[in-house]
Amino acid sequence: MLDGLASGLAAAALRLPPARTRRIAVTRDIALRVRDGVVLRTDHYAPDLPGAPTVLIRTPYGRGGPMRLLCRLAAERGFHVVIQSCRGTGGSDGSFDPFVHERDDGLDTLDWLRRQRWWSGAFGMFGASYQGFVQWALAADAGPELRAMVAVATASTTRDSTYAGESFALDTVLTWVELLQAQTVPWLARQWELKRGQPRLIAALAHLPLVEADRVATGATVPFFQEWLRHHTPQADYWRSRVFDDRLHLVRAPVAMVSGWHDIFLPAQLRDYAALRARGARPRLVVGPWTHGSPGLFVAALREGLCWLDAHLSTDGRDADADADTGTGTDADTDADGPAARVGAVAEAPVRVHVGGDGGGWRDLPDWPPPATATRWFLHPGAGLRTSAPVPSPPDGFWYDPTDPTPSLGGPLLVAQRAGPVDNRPVEARPDVLTWTSEPLAAGVEVIGPVRAEIHLRSELRHLDVFVRLCDVDHRGRSWNICDGLVRLDPERFPADATGAVAVPVELWPAAHRFAPGHRLRLQISGGAHPRYARNPGTGEPLGAAVTLRGGYREIMHDPDHPSAVVLPVVHSVSQPVPS
Repeated sequence: MLDGLASGLAAAALRLPPARTRRIAVTRDIALRVRDGVVLRTDHYAPDLPGAPTVLIRTPYGRGGPMRLLCRLAAERGFHVVIQSCRGTGGSDGSFDPFVHERDDGLDTLDWLRRQRWWSGAFGMFGASYQGFVQWALAADAGPELRAMVAVATASTTRDSTYAGESFALDTVLTWVELLQAQTVPWLARQWELKRGQPRLIAALAHLPLVEADRVATGATVPFFQEWLRHHTPQADYWRSRVFDDRLHLVRAPVAMVSGWHDIFLPAQLRDYAALRARGARPRLVVGPWTHGSPGLFVAALREGLCWLDAHLSTDGRDADADADTGTGTDADTDADGPAARVGAVAEAPVRVHVGGDGGGWRDLPDWPPPATATRWFLHPGAGLRTSAPVPSPPDGFWYDPTDPTPSLGGPLLVAQRAGPVDNRPVEARPDVLTWTSEPLAAGVEVIGPVRAEIHLRSELRHLDVFVRLCDVDHRGRSWNICDGLVRLDPERFPADATGAVAVPVELWPAAHRFAPGHRLRLQISGGAHPRYARNPGTGEPLGAAVTLRGGYREIMHDPDHPSAVVLPVVHSVSQPVPS
């Protein structure tokens, strides 16, 4: 009774499609035994509708709270919803080892679904973050019964996000470790820790060596955290069985992707989109002004997801053209008669992005990225940022001290409350942060697409990090971060030339932003962003064992022979703004 009332209020508040039934039978704690004998606890939400297709959600975050509401909302709209706790979580047996068992456990769960009397022969998958990783683990082997996927703020591989720029995403990984561990403690104890401001986690983020940080944060040694510290090199065999991007070409189900410009997995998710497009698929892509855990992302994912699942799992969709039904969905066979045409939001445009800044808004696009002009904004003497060619000038320098690491401020973080755009003036006031700023813009500049920088530097240390951030400086002088990126340098990957100079390509997060007339562009360069990324000790010691910290001076060069610049994808003609 109360669950039904809550779902009705939530559906009205979220403006979801009308319910097809309110009669939902819920079976909890089903003991689903997989091939190695482990029991995975599973809940089933059954609508009172004959022939209803199935939506599968596999999660390490429990089956109660918001997930219970989500499952009921989906079931009321005509789906059998099966939600399962990954092994070692939510009452399921075994130990949680990220990514290792998700393919086999997913296939065994699919075999169980096939044996149920209510099984219709078609299913889709839905989920955010890790719930999306488990989708990719299963998708290539699920067969034609998999009719749709909704992958939210996630990707087919997490290795590149964990070691962005070959650094280590300390805040994301350790915060996630603490979050998983917190699910095993009593509710009141957890609330008390949150009220105190999570002092153990804060201490762990500052702790060295990193190999001890999990014990500081949680009181226990976490095996996968230890393994991630050990197996951090690009050549590590460890990750080959834990990533699924090498099987994307085998996925035939239609995929909807929802993310935010400040999501931690956005670059990897857009690579998945490009890989699917390269094989001729037509995935749906929505990127909004959201962070990884923001409520807006959840609402958008639920709306988009229900539309997508309905379009591809409905009875009409199952009777449609077989190619569209099994997700081969190439450009040639996606037309007005296909399943996508049955839901307006799905059919209007394959790509929808939110452009930030004054005069921005939602844009419908035929593909990602849109056509754009790669425009270089060069670093100039006097802290200037201009499109004109660099001029002879001495470099600008700063000292980076890992004992007082440059702090991270906003941007893509796991915790929504600390993520996203913030005023960067506090960090820009530090002596270890250099900035270059344009003149006030005479006309608006709209940037949509991949962003990169080319930084030329000279350093007395061979082991260092380069952090680059693009900001929008408004009329009041506030400096709002738009996108950023970091690269970790070592002498093997980045050898210096005869003068000691090193050219460093930096891939920033993709962006969609309009710099308004009168605003200014600003580029920050610093030696790190801690604790978002683990500080570089400057010594070349192993990631987990490093305790010796060595500071050093570095120079950013911006002369004709070393033309440091940020390269922006400037668009001159995109779709008209559309209603939110």
